[in-house]
Amino acid sequence: MPSAFRFPETYVHLGDDGSAVPLPVTESFWADLAAGKLGDLGSGRLVTFHAFDADWSSWEVHPNGDELVCLISGAVDFVLERAEGEATVELRGPGAFVLVPRGTWHTARVREPSSALFVTAGRGTQHRPAREPGGTHPPMEETA
Repeated sequence: MPSAFRFPETYVHLGDDGSAVPLPVTESFWADLAAGKLGDLGSGRLVTFHAFDADWSSWEVHPNGDELVCLISGAVDFVLERAEGEATVELRGPGAFVLVPRGTWHTARVREPSSALFVTAGRGTQHRPAREPGGTHPPMEETA
């Protein structure tokens, strides 16, 4: 019998085999995921929900797949680092979305309190702090 779930208390892993597995979100969810305590979630896609009211403090990149980010509420500018320079994609209003290409560093500038649904190929994800004054990136950190 199907059950009802709710973001952000539960995320979903969409497996390469067509499965959809609910994942309860605990305080240690991200640490447990990075430590492999949630099983092999590296393949497939992770569906998450996040609410935010401030610019992201880091950039991230997903080398193994494109990422879908769908705005649920608010207004956010997604900044994508391209070979020719930064490109900004404005998400305004529920349902607006961006497809972040695989291997593209990106961050978000929050224009008003917002929430979004993310569908991510998470294996190999890397993070680095946001640019420091002067425009250079600090060294990158691998977190997943």
